[in-house]
Amino acid sequence: MYLGLDLGTSGLKALLLDEGHSVVAVATAPLETARPAPGWSEQDPADWIAACNQVLKELSAHLGAVRAIGIAGHMHGVVLLDAAGDVVRPCLLWNDTRAGLQAAALDANPQFRSISGTIVFPGFSAPKMAWVRDHEPDHWAQTKHVLFAKDFLAYWLTGALHGEPSDAAGSALFDPAKGDWSPALCAAAGLSAERLPPIINSDSARGSVREEIAAQFGLNPACVVAGGAGDNAAASLGIGAVNDGEGQVSLGTSGVLLVVNERWTPDPDTAVHSFSHAATNQFIQMGVTLTATDSLSWLAGLLGEEAGGLSAQLPETADGPGSVLFLPYLAGERTPHNLDQPAGGFFGLSRNDGPLEMARAVMEGVAYSLADCAAALTAAGARVEKLTAVGGGARSGFWLQTLADVLERPLALNPNAEHAAALGGARLAMAAARGHSVIDVVAAAPTPGDLETIQPRPETFTAYRTAVQRYRDLFNALKEV
Repeated sequence: MYLGLDLGTSGLKALLLDEGHSVVAVATAPLETARPAPGWSEQDPADWIAACNQVLKELSAHLGAVRAIGIAGHMHGVVLLDAAGDVVRPCLLWNDTRAGLQAAALDANPQFRSISGTIVFPGFSAPKMAWVRDHEPDHWAQTKHVLFAKDFLAYWLTGALHGEPSDAAGSALFDPAKGDWSPALCAAAGLSAERLPPIINSDSARGSVREEIAAQFGLNPACVVAGGAGDNAAASLGIGAVNDGEGQVSLGTSGVLLVVNERWTPDPDTAVHSFSHAATNQFIQMGVTLTATDSLSWLAGLLGEEAGGLSAQLPETADGPGSVLFLPYLAGERTPHNLDQPAGGFFGLSRNDGPLEMARAVMEGVAYSLADCAAALTAAGARVEKLTAVGGGARSGFWLQTLADVLERPLALNPNAEHAAALGGARLAMAAARGHSVIDVVAAAPTPGDLETIQPRPETFTAYRTAVQRYRDLFNALKEV
């Protein structure tokens, strides 16, 4: 049996996979995010350990049969450890935009885009390390090691310090073409490469679980922990996207449009993220909008409702776009605008509009933002051929049909979509335990039967193209305000 862990922003999910690739059990534990100042977003890694304890205890009856563990996790967060291996300060998360000045300074050096293949966004790891160095010098002086979120959990399980390509590629210090840290970028950033962990393949073994961990949870002491992957790369493995042009549209806390590319063809000027895939010698390209379901959760909180209950009140389909526009830039933006400051808002509200019209505008606004991502991917030369919908927002029929119509592409519904990243982690665990490549593991997995597909409706294309242009015009009119 194999255990996949998915460290998300709002919770940690654990999934057990048997030798026949069937999901045996799933457990979850919630997580909270602290926002001590505008643009700041932090979590205490001790809370991740507590959440891991919770899900492992829930699955304790099965843990003795687990051969390997694979961890997926949110990217770009930095965990600083001192010489004793203790956490120095809370983790600065992927949606923390405080390091805008540091990001701009690094991005002004053409080496960063040339080598890393991507704009240095404020949420990336290197500018956040630089922010700590500049604003919390005592914390930086204590820092002996820098890990990413899921690598910290793996360190807690094994005691071994490692990183892997799919997560490291989001740091702005990694060279995806060479598959290792870039000495030139580390030097240019003034960040010592000695603090960064050695890189192993995502489907390789980091080592076995620590004896005390094995004893505490009833794990086999021979249980190994795989290299793991960033959440989006892991989700691709979970839905079986390992071929050129395959990918997913993710409606999670953030929104992501991702495709696999068998070649390294970055185009950073489009604000497309070009990263290493968790499948060795493959790459992923993606556009990112920072607040997808998070925008709906924000609105629901203002209205005193639950996000799921609010979206459930909308019809499964709409004849076309609503009149109210929403810019989902509540935490800034990545693709295509690279905003380090919040710039969200409604436009066109009337006295006749209420909670449902606002919810509809939020969901359409996220879809329009993902249309911008699709345009950027196309401009970057990526092939967007086969998309699967993943993430919690994919439970909404209205949102999926709107996305299919706006993107003008069919969206496949995979039964594993809701826990795709955890399943991807479990598949990496299987690869590490068996000594196989994860591509072979994905190829050996039974293919789900005829997948339900949300088909785009050509009769809506003209109306949605007009709405997307209104959305873009609104942003352009307001961006200097």
